[in-house]
Amino acid sequence: MSNPNEGLSLIALAGNPNTGKTSLFNRLTDTHERVGNYPGITVDRHTGHFELPEAGMVEVLDIPGNYSLSARSAEEQIAIGALSGLPPYPVPDVVVLVVDATQLTRNLYLALQVIELEQPAVVALNMVDMLDGEGREVDPQALEKALGVPVIATNARDGKGLDQLKAAIDRILAQPKKGTPGARWAHEDPLLQADLQAIHRALPESWKDGRTDREGALAAWALLSLGDDDELQRVPDELRAAVAHRRRLAAGSGRDIDEQLIAARYEWIDRHVAAATRNPTRASAWSERADAFLLHPVVGFAALILIMGFLFQTLFTWSEPLINWIDGGFGSASAWIMTAMPESALRSFFTEGLIAGTGAVLVFLPQIMLLFGLLGLMEDSGYMSRVAFLMDRIMRMVGLHGRAFIPMLSGYACAIPAVMATRTMERRRDRLLTMMVVPLMSCAARLPVYTLVIGALFPADEGTGWIDVQGLLLVGMYLFSTVIALIAAGVLSRTLIQGPSVPLILELPPYRLPQARVVGRMVFQKGKVFITEAGTVILACTVALWLLSDYPGLSAARAQPLDARLAALEETEPDPATRAVAAREIQRERGALQREYSWAGQLGRTIEPAIAPLGFDWKIGVGLIGSLAAREVFVATMAVVYGAGAEGEGATVSTLRRKMREEKRSDGEPVYTPLVGLSLLVFFALACQCLSTVAVVKRETGTWRWPLFMLGYMTVLAWAASFAVYQGGMALGYH
Repeated sequence: MSNPNEGLSLIALAGNPNTGKTSLFNRLTDTHERVGNYPGITVDRHTGHFELPEAGMVEVLDIPGNYSLSARSAEEQIAIGALSGLPPYPVPDVVVLVVDATQLTRNLYLALQVIELEQPAVVALNMVDMLDGEGREVDPQALEKALGVPVIATNARDGKGLDQLKAAIDRILAQPKKGTPGARWAHEDPLLQADLQAIHRALPESWKDGRTDREGALAAWALLSLGDDDELQRVPDELRAAVAHRRRLAAGSGRDIDEQLIAARYEWIDRHVAAATRNPTRASAWSERADAFLLHPVVGFAALILIMGFLFQTLFTWSEPLINWIDGGFGSASAWIMTAMPESALRSFFTEGLIAGTGAVLVFLPQIMLLFGLLGLMEDSGYMSRVAFLMDRIMRMVGLHGRAFIPMLSGYACAIPAVMATRTMERRRDRLLTMMVVPLMSCAARLPVYTLVIGALFPADEGTGWIDVQGLLLVGMYLFSTVIALIAAGVLSRTLIQGPSVPLILELPPYRLPQARVVGRMVFQKGKVFITEAGTVILACTVALWLLSDYPGLSAARAQPLDARLAALEETEPDPATRAVAAREIQRERGALQREYSWAGQLGRTIEPAIAPLGFDWKIGVGLIGSLAAREVFVATMAVVYGAGAEGEGATVSTLRRKMREEKRSDGEPVYTPLVGLSLLVFFALACQCLSTVAVVKRETGTWRWPLFMLGYMTVLAWAASFAVYQGGMALGYH
């Protein structure tokens, strides 16, 4: 199958995870990329273009990172299809194999498999700059001689070697299309040779092109990949039956086919890596000392808790000045409109709808970008993989392994990409179980809700030293959501989603200084997505909520007492200043009464009996309904319901917090107490208040069964936990 993109040469970029493959892709394409889906599967397909001196414009395809072509998951099946050109994938004209120079043995396993397919290839020996710190040196010429393909030393972080790599690609494209005879390893066991020959005969005709060595490599791939637990598609039943038969024969004779095939490759790799590496026995002492500390089962966990505590503490302290500045700007805009426009529905829309709603969410942009930035630093430094390693023991206890914790950690930023990140897990059962608990992780959309409630009901000056109660509560909410997610995984793995746990196979990338360009671009992109969402979903919800809370108007019967008080005020109060203050207070009462009997108020009253046992009133109920579109819409909804911009009093969020603290029940008791605040925090930590997450789970699972189950169990769990917190606190005498 030829390249469908208007005759352009196709360059396939392959490699292990964390080798700098994506950085090299960005360098080659200058970040001008397109994102689509692979044929017949919901996995992102990143493509771009760059120009070569002789070949002209070429297309480059970034293939998902894999440790080998032995396919179990969707990403691994894409790799074998895209690299070999099996239908429905086009045949690549050149394969660029990105290899981590600091992890040669592991990386060359995939490279060797690709070269066996006789695809024209070039090796980008990346991260060569990091060898100096380890006292090692790799000879590219020796590797080139052993592999039979060009080997170019590169550094994707600063672009070193990029011109030489392009020149090598250009030379290969100028040659007649032919395979790359190179690395070969022998199948010395005659029984293994018989296995491979039998599978070779069973290969479908569409896979054969007359190249015996390539077809032998496909036979070895089938022997390693096909089994009872694989999820591969488009594999003929005859081939599956042949593999199953040869595996039964091997088991009967006490042979392990997987071990034989893998050991033969690694024996070849070890021999040639040793010949190409100088000073191979000297390791990085600094890296070993860091891992001895950060991977220690006790000290490492303590360090992780301290790091996460510092991260969430800074979300309050570092971002507060900028939040206040943005909040003040929205408040000033509201005050200006109040003075510049006469009282009208349009003024109400601007102050109580547009500014109070959208502004109440956008002010938290600094916190959200700071969260993305700190998580990006952890990822780019190599520490995130250590976290997964540390968590492996706990994850195995709940039926998963440490690799599942990486999507769960991604859930701190957003559940949607975290759900999509489960694609890298091999088994469908593990992917499904992880998807069911990822939304329990406290995402960035919950952060505005946490910040609003904590800032309103828990004093900032309480605490000890540099740790205050607000920071501790925020850390506590993230720890709470993580623990509940692990418990939920344990319950589901023993009931609805059963299956044996598998051992963790995880790469620990070398420690490196985070690249400001990479982290900064990621923060910019995430912030842009948040602002775009605020300009679409949140804005639309805010307008709808303003309409619901402003209409229908007060009936004459309900408005008459307020109108009478205003008329009497004009006659009885001679002082203009005092009269203005009293009139403003009556208008506030009128606004509150209007919102209570509006359509939004009626919705809140309808669900109030169900949420009253949690300590919530009808206004919180309106906020819960609004947050179904997006969790952060809760803040915008509360700003509209409370009319936080109605009087032009300045900062929107500060006004909303004050109104929440001053809100009273009919008996004079405050609506919002620390106990109510804690109940609300728990509810938002556990509830699935995000229909976009439900939609992406439906897309990933291909059915409505699991997303509806997720929505149901999380809602019940949130209600039950919030009920226990509020009613338990009341029973203990807290109010």
